[in-house]
Amino acid sequence: MVQPVYLDYNGTTPHDPEVITAMQPFLETEFGNPSSSHWYGIRPKRAVETARRQVAGLLGCQPDEVFFTSGGTESNNHAIKGMARALREKGRHLITSTVEHPAVLDVCRYLVQEGFETTFVDADETGMIRVDDVAAAIRPDTILISVMHANNEVGTIQPISKIAGIARQQGICIHTDAAQSLGKIVVDVQSMNVDMLSVAGHKLYAPKGVGALYVRKGLLPEKFCHGAGQEMGWRAGTENVMAVVGLGKACEMAERSLDYAGRHLKAMRDRLHTGLADGLADMNLNGHHEYRLPNTLSLSFKGLEANRILEEIGLDVAASAGAACHSDTVTLSHVLEAMRVPVEWAKGTVRFSTGRMTTADQIDRAVTVVVSAVRRLRGLTAVR
Repeated sequence: MVQPVYLDYNGTTPHDPEVITAMQPFLETEFGNPSSSHWYGIRPKRAVETARRQVAGLLGCQPDEVFFTSGGTESNNHAIKGMARALREKGRHLITSTVEHPAVLDVCRYLVQEGFETTFVDADETGMIRVDDVAAAIRPDTILISVMHANNEVGTIQPISKIAGIARQQGICIHTDAAQSLGKIVVDVQSMNVDMLSVAGHKLYAPKGVGALYVRKGLLPEKFCHGAGQEMGWRAGTENVMAVVGLGKACEMAERSLDYAGRHLKAMRDRLHTGLADGLADMNLNGHHEYRLPNTLSLSFKGLEANRILEEIGLDVAASAGAACHSDTVTLSHVLEAMRVPVEWAKGTVRFSTGRMTTADQIDRAVTVVVSAVRRLRGLTAVR
C-alpha cells in the first residue's frame, strides 16, 4: 500500500535520520544519569551541554540562557506563569492576542484565578497583530506581553521585534511562542529583542516530549518544578537525555540548512497552491500573503465542510482541519473567528503544511487527489 502524502508538518514532523543517529547511543548504551558524578554520567552530561549549545546557536543566545522542557506547551506555561508570579508585586496585567495557541490562551485564562487580568488584542483579517493595538493595551500595571512569532494555523508572521521594542521602552517583559517558526525562518532572540522564547522539538524533526525555553540572562521566573535542581535550578527532574540530544541535533541541522529549507518549503507550498487554484474555483487563502511561513497553506473551500474533505482524501493525503492539536471534529477555529472569516468559508478550511521531506511528485499527487475530491463533493452538494 502506498502511504498517503504527508502534508501536516505543522502538526508534527518525522524524525530526521541524523536526529535518530544522534539519539541512538542514549537509547542503547549511554544510559547514565547526567547528574551522576561517576563514569556513566560523563557522556550524558556532555551530551546535554552540547545540545544546549546547539539550541543556543540556532537562537543566537548564550547556552546558559536555554533550559530544556517537555515541549512547547510546558515552555509557554513556564514563561507566562513563571514571570507573572515573579512580577506580581509590580502589576497583574498581561497582554496577548486572540490568535495564540491554546498553550498561551488557556494559561492566561487560568491566571485569572490568581488575580491576574489579560487583554486579548484582536488580529486583522490576515491574522496580523497591529503594533499600535498592543501599545494601546499597555497599562501602568502591565508586566508581560506574549505574542506568537508565527501562527500555527495560517502561518502569519507577527511583527515581534516592533512589539518587543515597545515593551522594552515601557520596561515590560516580552515572550514569544516560536514553536512553528523555528527551522523555517530566522529566529534570533537578539534581533527580535525578546526576553523569553518557546521551542517545541517535534515541530523541528526532533522527538515529541522535548522542548526548550530561552530566558534572557538576569530574568528570574518563578520555578516551574521543584526538586533536585537540574537545569540550573529552573526545572527540576532528570533530563530526557535521548530527546534532548535529538533536539540539539535538530537545531544544529536547522541552523546550517535554513536558507535551503526555506526555499524548498516555499517552492513545495506554492506548487501545491498553484495546482489547486488552477483546478478549483471558490477557494480562498487564509493568512498574510507576504508575511507568512514558507511552508503553510491554509485554504477555505466555500460551501464544504473540512471533515468531509479530509475523509475523501484521507487514504491519499494527510492534512489538517484547523489546528492539529485540537479534536478531529470540524469546528470554527478561534483563529479563523478572530480573522473574521465568513462561516461559509471557515467551515471548509484545510491546512496543508510542507516539510523538508516533501517532494514535487508528492505535491502533484496531492493536487490531483484534492481537486478530484472537492469537485466530487461539490457535485454531491449540487445534487442535494
